[in-house]
Amino acid sequence: MPDRTESESRKLLGRLSAVMAATSVGQTRLDRIVRLIADSMGCEVCSIYLFRDAETLELCATVGLQPEAVHQTRMRLGEGLVGRTARDRTVINTANAPAERGFRYMPETGEERFSSFCGVPIQRLGEALGVLVVQSRSARIYTPDEVYALEVVAMVLAEMTELGAFNGAEGGLSPRHQRPITFRGMSGQEGAVAGRVFLHEPRVVVTNPISDDPDRESARLAAAIEALRAQVDELLAGTAPVDGEEVAVLEAYRMFANSRSWLRRMEDDIRSGLTAEAAVEKEQSHARARMGQASDAYLRERLHDLDDLSNRLLRILTGQGSDTGVAMPSDPVLVARNIGPGELLEYGKGTLKGIVLEEGSVGSHAAIVARAWAIPLVIRAEGVLTEALNGDLMLVDGEQGVAHLRPDDTVRKAFEDKIAMLARAQERYAGLRDLPAQALCGTVISLHMNAGLMADLPSLPSSGAEGVGLFRTELQFLVRNQMPKRAELSALYARVVDAAKGKRVAFRTLDIGSDKVLSYMKPQDEPNPAMGWRAIRLGLDKPGVLRMQIQALIRAASGRHLTVMFPFIANPGEFRLARAEFNKAMERERILGHPLPSEVEVGAMLETPSLAFASYAFFREVDFLSVGGNDLKQFFFAADRENEKVRRRYDMLESSFLELLSGIVGRCASAGTPLSFCGEDAGRPVEAVALAAMGFRTLSMRPASIGPVKSLIRRVNLQEARKVIDDARIRGDESVRPALTDWLARQP
Repeated sequence: MPDRTESESRKLLGRLSAVMAATSVGQTRLDRIVRLIADSMGCEVCSIYLFRDAETLELCATVGLQPEAVHQTRMRLGEGLVGRTARDRTVINTANAPAERGFRYMPETGEERFSSFCGVPIQRLGEALGVLVVQSRSARIYTPDEVYALEVVAMVLAEMTELGAFNGAEGGLSPRHQRPITFRGMSGQEGAVAGRVFLHEPRVVVTNPISDDPDRESARLAAAIEALRAQVDELLAGTAPVDGEEVAVLEAYRMFANSRSWLRRMEDDIRSGLTAEAAVEKEQSHARARMGQASDAYLRERLHDLDDLSNRLLRILTGQGSDTGVAMPSDPVLVARNIGPGELLEYGKGTLKGIVLEEGSVGSHAAIVARAWAIPLVIRAEGVLTEALNGDLMLVDGEQGVAHLRPDDTVRKAFEDKIAMLARAQERYAGLRDLPAQALCGTVISLHMNAGLMADLPSLPSSGAEGVGLFRTELQFLVRNQMPKRAELSALYARVVDAAKGKRVAFRTLDIGSDKVLSYMKPQDEPNPAMGWRAIRLGLDKPGVLRMQIQALIRAASGRHLTVMFPFIANPGEFRLARAEFNKAMERERILGHPLPSEVEVGAMLETPSLAFASYAFFREVDFLSVGGNDLKQFFFAADRENEKVRRRYDMLESSFLELLSGIVGRCASAGTPLSFCGEDAGRPVEAVALAAMGFRTLSMRPASIGPVKSLIRRVNLQEARKVIDDARIRGDESVRPALTDWLARQP
């Protein structure tokens, strides 16, 4: 880059630094900035547009356009050249703006006199904050060096916006990190809680974006790069790769840490007047913007590597490690981009009041732990990390998948009323703990709980559950960096059986794959992992793992009752192969002289429609069947339960799905096979009543759902509920929900 542009950039940033240091605030500061940029660039117009909300840009300062348009001119994201610049996060540089696609004339601004236009996104770490625009009367294409200088200035403006440098502007531009904001994500776990934000990994804040000593900043960057490379080398040295592909992935990570082009771009930014950390963040912002637009999975992964390396480099430069010394509040709501089960378990049961994640999925292991702990969880709350600060008040509505950050008094009062109502309901449910789930018609429904951690087992007596209908064994595999040993698993399973105190525990064998991936197994690049190599398919292809787990379960029973079920059985042949592995393990334990279980039940989870139509011989040979409602529903409706656009479109109470369930109940009744229903729908009172009315006599759910389900079942006559359901199906109702909810509302 020519020295002339570098010195001009430094001169401009030096003048910006003076504006930042001045006592002026808000509108005065914005006005001074646009004047000095226009003067430095030799153009007639400079304007700054900032986001009023997520979809609306507002003209906040200008020189050259009509001053009356400030805080009056607004446009939607994508509208006009300014809106396009913000939406696409790319520079628009044209000598003939009116001829450009999407040009929108704003008569109140008086911009019709200006032909050339250059818009540069103001963004920080991939988040668009606004647009910096320069315009001239003459037909002028701004040079690459001039555009680069504007990008550097835009980066500093982003930091100033983030730090609140423009707070207090006339026109009501509200301060960042102070205004109320609502995040609408997805429900990961129901419940409502109020608490204070605790960031899992606090954001790095760059407080000094401008420097007048590029040599010093270059030296700081070089030293930090060396420290980063040492960290990466140490990281890779401590990893035991399992195959050549993993080695290639790790070496690609190392390659980025040693990238000369990455370093050269940051050094150019420093010579233009930025500090080392501001230069790193500028490049990180560009990487995140590209990451959001990349359709190629490999490219996204590489950009993610670069983003992670940038975070590490920023923490080295600023000294802002993940442990900032901030004390955890007494009512913490954990906020993170994503979190693994091991990290979540380190916080401990009872510590966290709620969890809000930018990413995550309803079937992830973090969500499983949250459900086990009955912690309200909201996932895919886009932008929450950018807005939330440690200590901010946050209201988490897990049922609606909504998080309110810094709520106003109206929202807070309504939420307090909701929490109080839920607390009163829990007190009422506690009084039913020792009573059976017996309907008015005399039918008794057996309510069991789902579990996956030792910490879940104390809920067994307090919840009123009659047993554990599903014990997820994969969590012990997911929280480790290597395959657990048989003796470790056997000891854990024995503690589970001990804690159950004679109540039935149904152990589901390893269900990994899809969104539950072991870090020490080669990842499978599958286009549709939910229907791919997972659960029993993986177990049968890797019989050593399946045998080891079965042996651990047999030894854990040690003369007591043992219940085992195999997940994701799609046809009888898979069950027979898995049952044969169980029988071989039993025979081997007998030969070794180890005590065998006093009684054995070996069943299957019915999670695919194909198994519902298996031969009657299969229904007679299994000891029991458990309908896995979450998977069965997604496969029946061909609706990915991780996809918010389709998962809520279909309902368990649709007549077609109930027809499938009716057939399963009938086949099991004819074969004399015990049947249960396990899944989210079992824990929803209306759905639970429908399942019980359809003939399910055992339901398994999270512990917190047992009280509400038992309460409603005890208030209704299941024979009458079945008539309501059948009448709706005979009428041809697409869903029986309206008829059933209307009938339930009329019950005393």
